[in-house]
Amino acid sequence: MLKHESNNGIEILTFDNVSKLNILIAQSLKEEVAQYLTMANTKLILNLEGVEYVDSSGFGALLSILRNAKNNDSQFKICNISPEVMELVKLLQLHNVFDICDDIDKCMDTFE
Repeated sequence: MLKHESNNGIEILTFDNVSKLNILIAQSLKEEVAQYLTMANTKLILNLEGVEYVDSSGFGALLSILRNAKNNDSQFKICNISPEVMELVKLLQLHNVFDICDDIDKCMDTFE
């Protein structure tokens, strides 16, 4: 479901042929991303390029990943959110919760 790339110590996960982040894949997403958060101080980017729809279980999975990252002293950022999904993010006030960047390069520049 996710393609992995590592760049300068930053883990980048990109969806592979996934256009909907919904109840059908939310649990698998949490489990797959958790593998990358087993070590403290992980720098992780989730690239949502190609994802055009996120339901409540999808947002729940993203919040769970964020909580897992914070509990592990890791950093979690999201990039390439489609305009449709970004509308929902803002409606739910999650743009104040997640660290969101326009693209991968901007995300990489914001890590400490």
